[in-house]
Amino acid sequence: MLNRYPLWKYLLVLIVVLGGALYASPNLYAPDPALQITGESSGTTIDEAVLARATNALDEASIEYFGQTIAEDNRNALIRLREQDAQLRAQAVVSRALGDGFIIALNLAETTPDWLTQLGGQPMKLGLDLSGGVHFKLEVDVDAAVARRMEYYLNATKRAMREERIRGFVGMDGERTVVGRFRSKDLREQARAQISEAFPELLLDRVDAEDQWTIRASMTDTTVDEIIDYSVSQNLTTLRNRVNELGVSEPLVQRQGRNRIVVELPGIQDTAEAKRILGKVANLEFRLVAAPDAPASERQRFEYRSPDRAGITEFLERDVIITGERVSNAQASFDQNGQPNVQISLDSEGGSLMYRVTQKNIKRRMGVLFIERKNRTRYETNEAGEEVIVKVPYDEKKLLTAPTIQSALGAQFQITGLDSPLEASELALMLRAGALAAPITFVEERTVGPSLGAENIRLGVKSVQYGLALVVLFMVLYYRVFGLCAVIALTANLVLLVSFMSLIGATLTLPGIAGIVLTVGMAVDANVLIFSRIREELRNGLSPQMAIHSGFERAVATILDANITTLIVALILYAVGTGPVKGFAVTLSVGIVTSMFTAIMGTRALVNLIYGGRRVDRLAIGRDVTAGEAA
Repeated sequence: MLNRYPLWKYLLVLIVVLGGALYASPNLYAPDPALQITGESSGTTIDEAVLARATNALDEASIEYFGQTIAEDNRNALIRLREQDAQLRAQAVVSRALGDGFIIALNLAETTPDWLTQLGGQPMKLGLDLSGGVHFKLEVDVDAAVARRMEYYLNATKRAMREERIRGFVGMDGERTVVGRFRSKDLREQARAQISEAFPELLLDRVDAEDQWTIRASMTDTTVDEIIDYSVSQNLTTLRNRVNELGVSEPLVQRQGRNRIVVELPGIQDTAEAKRILGKVANLEFRLVAAPDAPASERQRFEYRSPDRAGITEFLERDVIITGERVSNAQASFDQNGQPNVQISLDSEGGSLMYRVTQKNIKRRMGVLFIERKNRTRYETNEAGEEVIVKVPYDEKKLLTAPTIQSALGAQFQITGLDSPLEASELALMLRAGALAAPITFVEERTVGPSLGAENIRLGVKSVQYGLALVVLFMVLYYRVFGLCAVIALTANLVLLVSFMSLIGATLTLPGIAGIVLTVGMAVDANVLIFSRIREELRNGLSPQMAIHSGFERAVATILDANITTLIVALILYAVGTGPVKGFAVTLSVGIVTSMFTAIMGTRALVNLIYGGRRVDRLAIGRDVTAGEAA
């Protein structure tokens, strides 16, 4: 019998549409403005005392809040606010109350019912231009990068002098010059040959005195520019890797100016975690523990990072074996005693350096130094008499562990002595994503709330509404019953589009809304092709039932050709585009798939329910209303 679907097809269409409605429904629940409290260190726990200090500060400031909760793992707490406009003020109040050591981030707390969340339902993420996300502007400490390179030159020169038994004094003269003083001209020339061969990029000058022959090795402006460019480029790559580890959709990480990097994380919920992961310098230095009789000028004292060894210090040699930049991979694991550790893999040069040093120092101890850039908060009064917050950056260097070298180490070994699996996991993530070539400082942090994107949302939604209204009006007035079927299918298409984007975690941006508007037009275009084909079959003298059947069957190939071509273009846009272009491509791609389903199967199912399996003398489809008139 013509124009009748088997029961399973009707059930398939119904299940898909109802499932789409279910997973699109979380977008109906507006999130609550909130503050999230997280420790700067992964070992910091948030307890009732910390939460009480925060809420007492909000009470004193007369800021209304509700629903304060502490996460099960005690890593963060969430305080929901009554008004979104109070978020920035509440953040400043709580930050001052808790002081350094805590990250107070603006957040949007989901209000999706638990039963829906347990089924996997999540609201669709919105981009920065719509309603949320976080914007960071980071400054690379290029002076520290240059100083670190000069320290490397100094230590390498000292090591070369010792190995070649060239006696003399080697030290720093200013910030960018290594100076060597020798008792004879021959010793200076030997040193010059060694430095020139090892570091051809340095500018070497001879300085003669009465009884002293001096050589000065300094960096040229070109070398300094190369170091700065490398540091910023390396940090840019590292930050991109860290953003990928965070699993953020459509992030923006780009260089700005000489030494700044802009990071935008649209749709992210845990802004505190993002700031901690991005801001971690998390570099390592491997140094030998200094001998007890080592001169004070050749050793440094460091305290252990572990709380259970607080106050215990070790003296390490100033010479660095390798840094975290030589780490090619890192994985958190457990040793045979069930204690957390990090499995380290070095690159070829790092493995060679590690083997060369440890082979000569078996039974000596080697310290693993953890370097972290932190900030001290200071409150100052500006010229206008207003109190302002000043962040003073500093480097905190603490020992992770100092085990005894049992045998020569190669490109693979493990770091033990960590406090918890969480610390091991975070350290592995930092090293795996790449060590920062130079410290970074947050010079600007902006969390974009819904109020800032309200105008974009309003205009975007209005454009969808206007486009949909015009389409509905035209379809119903011109195609009548068939137009009504197309409108119902179009509504189902929008529901499926929203639900699918929610399921895959896509971020909706303003260009994405443009993709939705385009999808509405394309979905109706498919129906127009089908209805035009039906009218053409009526003109050719077919009966209404045959015209419906033939119209759907013959239009499908044309619809598939047109949509697949557009889908290929959308995939190319996604592959080569960035940011907003990707957002448009994602929405367009999903919309093409859902529109083909609703136009071909959804509309056909509705038409079959209305006209299928019965005698039809009239078709309300444009000007061709009866088969007889069409003939």
